[in-house]
Amino acid sequence: MTTWSAFVEEAPRVAEIFTRRHRAAGNLCMLGTLRSDGFPRISPIEPRVFEGMLVIAGMPGTTKFRDLARDPRFCLHTATVDTNVSDGDAKLFGTVVDLPDKEVHARFAQKLFDDSGFDIRGQEFDHFYIADLTGASTVEVVVDHLDITIWKPGAGERVVRKH
Repeated sequence: MTTWSAFVEEAPRVAEIFTRRHRAAGNLCMLGTLRSDGFPRISPIEPRVFEGMLVIAGMPGTTKFRDLARDPRFCLHTATVDTNVSDGDAKLFGTVVDLPDKEVHARFAQKLFDDSGFDIRGQEFDHFYIADLTGASTVEVVVDHLDITIWKPGAGERVVRKH
């Protein structure tokens, strides 16, 4: 399993761009899942890095979590409204694992409250998904070209330059 911590070690540039764009958008990302009919679904989500894991958790009973329960594959894209992508862009790919550990849930809820004031302490999680990352990419505009950085587990980062 490639946790967030392992990903940051293997792909520091991609992780930095993802983190910067994630923060710049107020933690908002777009989550791609597969609907029951096989078509893609795009949903807003606010993933969090917690205890070395990328947590994809949220409001219970939503269709995006039903999608992930049925098919754990996902794509997570940093939100942007900049058509020039001047601050970069990042996508993460992987599968989710449902972590049923109530102690981790309680620590996560406390950290969320401490960071944002949003209080879900004491509530049960329907799903507490942890990302197992299987790939990632970024796009950066560099004066007269694009740098596309691609990462796969165990292969490090490679840059493709487009003019």
